Amino acid sequence: MRDLKKQFIDILRAEVKPAVGCTEPVAVALACAKAAEILKDRPDSVEIKVSPSIFKNGMGVGIPGTKRIGLKIAAAIGIIGGKSSKGLSVLEGVDSKKVAEAEDMMDSGIIDIEPAKTTDKVFIDVRLKSGPNTSRVRIKDKHDNIVFVVDNDKVIFGNEDNSNPTLPGGQNNKPGTIFDDITLEEIVKNVEGLKLEDIDFLLEGIKMNEDMANVGLDEKIGIGVGYGMKKSIASGMLGDDVVNNAMMMTAAASDARMSGVDMPVMSSNGSGNHGLTAILPIAAYLEKFPQDDESACKALAISHLVTAYIKNFTGRLSAMCGCGVAASTGASAGLAWLMGHDIKRISGAVNNMIADMSGMICDGAKAGCAIKLSSAASAAVQNAILASNDCVVGDKNGIVSSDVDKSIRNLGKVSEIGMTVTDETILDVMNNLNKSV
Repeated sequence: MRDLKKQFIDILRAEVKPAVGCTEPVAVALACAKAAEILKDRPDSVEIKVSPSIFKNGMGVGIPGTKRIGLKIAAAIGIIGGKSSKGLSVLEGVDSKKVAEAEDMMDSGIIDIEPAKTTDKVFIDVRLKSGPNTSRVRIKDKHDNIVFVVDNDKVIFGNEDNSNPTLPGGQNNKPGTIFDDITLEEIVKNVEGLKLEDIDFLLEGIKMNEDMANVGLDEKIGIGVGYGMKKSIASGMLGDDVVNNAMMMTAAASDARMSGVDMPVMSSNGSGNHGLTAILPIAAYLEKFPQDDESACKALAISHLVTAYIKNFTGRLSAMCGCGVAASTGASAGLAWLMGHDIKRISGAVNNMIADMSGMICDGAKAGCAIKLSSAASAAVQNAILASNDCVVGDKNGIVSSDVDKSIRNLGKVSEIGMTVTDETILDVMNNLNKSV
């Protein structure tokens, strides 16, 4: 078995990081903040092109510091008050005066945002103009990956040819990753060999995401999914067990985050909601069945890495809900490991999740995500428990294979190849609904 411990530590440090606000509008704000820093003057023209996936996910979500939703206000706040050095926390701590200025900028009509003709999942191109001066910033592949920066006609960073979007029908030269030919067993065995001091930073994610959950539990915010579950548990309508507590905590955190609460969460693989889903079901289990820090950190590491493994095949953004098909599966694998299961039962939990959650679509980031995250969290715990009783999906069950690694690759095929038209249809429906409001 390959020794991948160092690579896994590097991946965890790169992919598990704080984020304030929904990651798609945050990425737009980050690009705008960088472009504004280059331009220096307040722009009189803002042109932004984003991939359809970014457009879809940013359309209906709350933005920290304001009661408004969507990409335009995120872009305006990034220009007026964002600091690109903060990365995915670019929107954190912007004062109310600058938010008001950003709202005025948005209302002035100078910001134009359109979907780009690209098959790239993460693609943002920002062009600012102030009189004769211009700036341009492009993000690609990852939400905080700035690949191209231009000051007037001077290229400061990157190469336009290498950062061009992949057009429909074109060749997508996706770089290879260690997840291309890895196995679930390699992930688990290598994580088991990690030292606590190399991954103890993962514990911060529990506290950070529980803090966000507590906001959604203290008052009805957004839809109030977590708050409603808390009341139902208190009244005896729902049981005070690990499944319902996982649902409650994860949903409450999403309620707060999707409403634009100005607090960070620990993200996973470029998504705050993925971070909530990958971490909070494990946190709920640890509250009921406490474990030492090393066990908690290794379960979290398995969760984040299995999430990354799945998203390597389904795509950074997709027509499938990444929380439902990737992060919750990661959480279920981490839970199965915490429960003391061998690789056979961990594989069974993952196969159960693929059989259970593979049909959940992504129709953008919005308040309703809290309901999806509650379902994802519930499934993560239930399928780990089922696997503990050797109740697992076997071969010849839809897209599920007896070889769990084939199941993951099958899920990727359905997402990347089979659901391309689905994603286009979802965006078309959302656009028409938005126009009718």
